[in-house]
Amino acid sequence: MTMELLEIQPLELKFTFELKKQSSCSIQLGNKSDQFIAFKVKTTSPKKYCVRPNTGIIKPKATCDFTVTMQAQRVAPPDLECKDKFLIQSTVVPFGTTEEDITSDMFAKDSGKFIEDMKLRVVLVSPPQSPVLLPINRELKQETCHETSMQKDRELTGVENFCPPHRVAEDLDPINAKELKAASDVERFEAAMDTDELIATKCLEARLAEDVEEIKPAKDTVALKMADDFEKLKLRLNAMDLKMKEADITIMKLREERSTVTIEKDMLKRDVEVLRKKKGTKRVQVGFPFLYVCMVALISLAFGFFIHP
Repeated sequence: MTMELLEIQPLELKFTFELKKQSSCSIQLGNKSDQFIAFKVKTTSPKKYCVRPNTGIIKPKATCDFTVTMQAQRVAPPDLECKDKFLIQSTVVPFGTTEEDITSDMFAKDSGKFIEDMKLRVVLVSPPQSPVLLPINRELKQETCHETSMQKDRELTGVENFCPPHRVAEDLDPINAKELKAASDVERFEAAMDTDELIATKCLEARLAEDVEEIKPAKDTVALKMADDFEKLKLRLNAMDLKMKEADITIMKLREERSTVTIEKDMLKRDVEVLRKKKGTKRVQVGFPFLYVCMVALISLAFGFFIHP
């Protein structure tokens, strides 16, 4: 079964490596199918990286971002080579599946479902160097990685194309020539200073813009995570409210049953007391009276006496 579920941008995790500093990068997952997709992120070095979120559900034709943070390292790898890798597994899930329903069994190869595996490698890059001004031959030169922009700026400001007025100095007297030459050197020095400051400012603005662009995805990811956590908390609170209402209804029913049992118990007590009173007032006589027995005995003796004189 060949099908593509997710589109990953970018295809590698690029971290700016600095000793004893954390570095983060953001990866965007796009659902190319018309079904709900569950994903899970794994890495060969789980103690070195922090992935938030490492699992999730992506709606059809929607996107989802996750952020990978590399912990601060004390030792730099040789030549900034990193062999760490990340694995993104994805599979189709039914409608209504939530992040809490995601388990490791969903991504098992022996489950019979289609599991898409995509590997990402880790790339370490050096931090951009800040501009450094070095005095060379009484002129300030700037060492930057943007040599092309420096040349263009110098052409615009006219520093490189500036022609010192040697002929004018030759026609004037020596004092005026020296003053004019000194003034031209000062102007040239000030123009070079302005050009170097402009280049340094542009480099700083470019670096700040890159930092802002790197921070924006992280902020968006944090905002999405907070929104998801807020929705989950809201659902849990609603569930707790429903359970509390059910408990209140159950308690009311138990109280009603208790009052009914108490009333029935009181009625039984009254019935028992009434029966006891009736039993005390109305005694039932058992056997024959003593006088009746004596009369029967006398009649029997008289009758026997007459029969046997």
